[in-house]
Amino acid sequence: MGRIVVISTGGTIASRWQGSGFAADADGNEVIATAPLPEGITVELVDLFSVNSPRLTTAHQLTLLRTVHEVLADPGVDGIVVTHGTDTLEESAFLLDLHHHDPRSVVFTGSQRPMGTADGDGPGNLYDALLTAANTRGLGVLISFAGRVHAARGTVKTQAVELDAFADPSKELLGKIGFGKVTVLRTPQRPAALPLPAMPELPPRVDVVVHHADGDPVLLNAAVEAGARGVVLVGTGAGNATPEIVEAVRAAVGRGVLVALTTRVMAGPVTEIYTHGGAVDLVAAGAVPTGTLRAGQARIAVLSALLATDNKVEQARILREALGAGGSVLVGA
Repeated sequence: MGRIVVISTGGTIASRWQGSGFAADADGNEVIATAPLPEGITVELVDLFSVNSPRLTTAHQLTLLRTVHEVLADPGVDGIVVTHGTDTLEESAFLLDLHHHDPRSVVFTGSQRPMGTADGDGPGNLYDALLTAANTRGLGVLISFAGRVHAARGTVKTQAVELDAFADPSKELLGKIGFGKVTVLRTPQRPAALPLPAMPELPPRVDVVVHHADGDPVLLNAAVEAGARGVVLVGTGAGNATPEIVEAVRAAVGRGVLVALTTRVMAGPVTEIYTHGGAVDLVAAGAVPTGTLRAGQARIAVLSALLATDNKVEQARILREALGAGGSVLVGA
């Protein structure tokens, strides 16, 4: 069926008891050894690093991105599986998807329970991810978890500890796995891939600020003063805040900060409905609406735009393209 390369990065699937809690310390060979291999699949390993995913940095994620491109430079590779911690899996997967132009699948997976536990989900998830990587093409970067297949774009962690941890609250399921078969239910729509970014010595700072009742511009202004080159504003409802925050956004954009607007609501798009500090005013002040992407992935889109160029006008254009907005062409991956 295929030659699959597994890139191991840590997470719960590589975690063991440390005396007071669990942490990633197993290497990739140990992770692979937990799972049976689907018939006809051969596996090779890139043991990239082993960390809990909340500790991941932009440098880690860019290293993973470049490693995937290096592995796919070998035409004999049929697909890639990335084992990853679930906490920031949606961010790393989306970063790779933004820059993925190859028909071969890159499939992220992990687990909610540590390795070696009697009811552990890691072995089954890894088996399914290998099966998915070997049997899908043209779908971009995927997430395989709990017998389901998700497109990277829009998929978030929706359960803190339950096994079926991921979903795209705004779209239908992409696919499912069962009885040794992967069934694809729809084709994800994705913008054209961004070029591979350079590895900066100091990655740009991109902060996330959440609005709430009684919210004010203090944290947004603090992010700008701390040197943020990008800010994701998480609004209420369809993407709303206050007139004071609108003015803070306008000032930040005037200083060359790239501002994206998302919402803390689980599903549905950011929509320009309300004024008096709502999305109508925030977009007019220069914030870029992120559609159905939520904070973590919106931040990755801003980061990718900042890594692509130092030109402020181009950054906003690239961000809109990464979001599938602003006239960019969405294509079946």
